[in-house]
Amino acid sequence: MPRSGRHRAAVFGAAGYAGALAARLLDSHPDFDLRWVTARGDVGRRIDEIYPHHRVGLVLEEVDLQRHGEVDVAVVAYPHGASAPLVAALRERGVMVVDLSADFRLRDVAVYEEWYLRHPAPQLIPEAVYGLPELYRDQIAGAELVANPGCYPTATILALAPLARAGMIAGAVVDAKSGVSGAGRSASDKTHFVTVDENVNAYGVPRHRHTPEIEQELAALGSAVRITFTPHLLPLDQGELVSCYVTLADPGRTADELWSLYHDAYDAEPFVELAAEPVGVRAVRETNICRISLHRDERTGRAIVFAAIDNLWKGTASQAVQNLNLMLGLPEGTGITR
Repeated sequence: MPRSGRHRAAVFGAAGYAGALAARLLDSHPDFDLRWVTARGDVGRRIDEIYPHHRVGLVLEEVDLQRHGEVDVAVVAYPHGASAPLVAALRERGVMVVDLSADFRLRDVAVYEEWYLRHPAPQLIPEAVYGLPELYRDQIAGAELVANPGCYPTATILALAPLARAGMIAGAVVDAKSGVSGAGRSASDKTHFVTVDENVNAYGVPRHRHTPEIEQELAALGSAVRITFTPHLLPLDQGELVSCYVTLADPGRTADELWSLYHDAYDAEPFVELAAEPVGVRAVRETNICRISLHRDERTGRAIVFAAIDNLWKGTASQAVQNLNLMLGLPEGTGITR
């Protein structure tokens, strides 16, 4: 049940794209009192000075847990490796946390350390719940630490979950594309306007760090398969499309039979839309919606599944608020629906 009154909240790492949007959503949320926003850079600046469109007038401060840890809930928007120590310190204070990094998404410490680095707080991994509400709603509702999924895994897992649950995936190639905001605010040569304008580049080839996260969740659904996952950078500020080419375990399944799996999975889901035509990113911009379409290739026997999300919203910040709502027993869409 919700605690009485408005829940005191903080966003740690609110100078970045995802953290600033999380601050905006919590600042306007009827059930949260956003007390603090912190940053590792831009200390002393207001969020609305950096991002006028968010209209959040709070000043970014350097982390001081003696003050900033006196909250009920926190969103931590730090990179992997840097996030876990702060999350651990907040949990010691009893703060409920949604972590936007990869530090608590992978259940196997050895897998995390193979793809990332030595884990700073492995003792918290058993406590963390993977924050994809469409798969883990009941577990999130009883959690105090939620690992917000990556944006690519959010779209890919939602695209493939009905097939995985039915044991229908023999193999899959995921061709993913995202706007440059997915790379974070710190611009590099690869995300500079001159580099991305009128251009498309693949990156993270052949081992992208989101691969084990996707494979973990597909295996949990019943399809322990290895996938090929290749992301691409598009000259967009935000938006994400994944195109999944699935070799079916039963190639004789008809399109209607495949569609029935998706309707069973998602017709009652408030933030998943099914579409007959291939989906695009404009239809989901600045929403918590994942829009999915399914197509049967009769010639090859494959299924082709498209999923579109806004990488900063359903891919990160609004999904974090969706998780906080569930953790506190609030209506799931509060503060993230129009």
